[in-house]
Amino acid sequence: MLFIEITLWLGIGLILHSYVIYPKLVQYFSKYRKTNELIYVDELPPITIIIPAHNEEKVIGQKLETLLQSRFPLDRIELLIGADNCKDQTSSIVLSYQDRFPDMNLVEFTERQGKINIVNQLVKKAKHEIIVMTDANVLFDSNTLNELVKHFKNPKIGLVDSRMEHFGLKETGISMAENGYISNEVQTKFGEGKIWGAMMGPFGGCFAFRKVCFQPIPTHFLVDDFYLNMVILRQGYQCINEQNARVFEDVSNESWIEFKRKIRISAGNFQNLSRFWAMLFRFDGISYAFFSHKFLRWILPFFMLFILIGSSILSRDHIVYTIMNALFILPLGLYIPDYLGKKIGVHFKWVRYILHFTSMNIALFLGFFKFIGGIKSSIWEPTKRLQ
Repeated sequence: MLFIEITLWLGIGLILHSYVIYPKLVQYFSKYRKTNELIYVDELPPITIIIPAHNEEKVIGQKLETLLQSRFPLDRIELLIGADNCKDQTSSIVLSYQDRFPDMNLVEFTERQGKINIVNQLVKKAKHEIIVMTDANVLFDSNTLNELVKHFKNPKIGLVDSRMEHFGLKETGISMAENGYISNEVQTKFGEGKIWGAMMGPFGGCFAFRKVCFQPIPTHFLVDDFYLNMVILRQGYQCINEQNARVFEDVSNESWIEFKRKIRISAGNFQNLSRFWAMLFRFDGISYAFFSHKFLRWILPFFMLFILIGSSILSRDHIVYTIMNALFILPLGLYIPDYLGKKIGVHFKWVRYILHFTSMNIALFLGFFKFIGGIKSSIWEPTKRLQ
């Protein structure tokens, strides 16, 4: 019983460390670290922008418009767009912009490739050393590219992430809770970059990296951005977040769609863990960030399962563990009042945050078994746009 009790409290401590203590420590100590000061001020290097696209007719035109409005010189941009067996008007919309971009190439694939295959092929074609990877639905402001690219004057920096902001938030679904979680993640990743140069993964919607750092992504992997991040850190380069490189994305509002997306990402997380587990034993800032920010969160569902079982056993003798057991079961019961509340137009925001955390960990649990079952393809359908 003593062993169960010690292990149970250790598990709770690790959960608190990952979600509360570690982010607070990072935010506190990052205040006293300077951001990268070796930057391009006037003359910016030429870049290649890569956009994988599968049936993106709703957003691709607006994406290209935001590029045209950028302060970054268009004559220093090579634009590579990979149309992944598109069955809608994506390609024709892209071609309608061809005269407005000095160096734009639409690469059409007649058989479905999946994002990772597209990325691997287009990076090979890229003419320039600095590559900006971005999704079709992620919009720029006029300074986004300048803020991303300026850091590459520093030869130590291998990857720069943008600051993701969401629009289309609604009280009726999961978008408010998802936005709150992402906002906290942005601050933590920014701090990691300032302290150790070891941001734990870009958000994927828009980031820049050095072509020389690129290694082809395994074609069955589901999370390409974290893979590239860790490959670059392993080579001795730094990965940072630039808060002024703002990008905008329509966040998913439908709980079931977001839940399925998180299962896919969770399975991809375990793929990356199987590839980069040795980096947990570097015993430096990178390993501490990897352990605290990612590893502990990925295995959290198993902590929670053990805590639930342990508190059930110990609850026979201690009221504290009876209460703990009830608190761990309670979130599952909140799905019913949340569902009924939505039916009558009543929305409990605090309930959504609890359910978001619960759903995220259920998705991690299911994603682990998806990973164990074997993943042979990285092809998936994009999340529904402009819900």
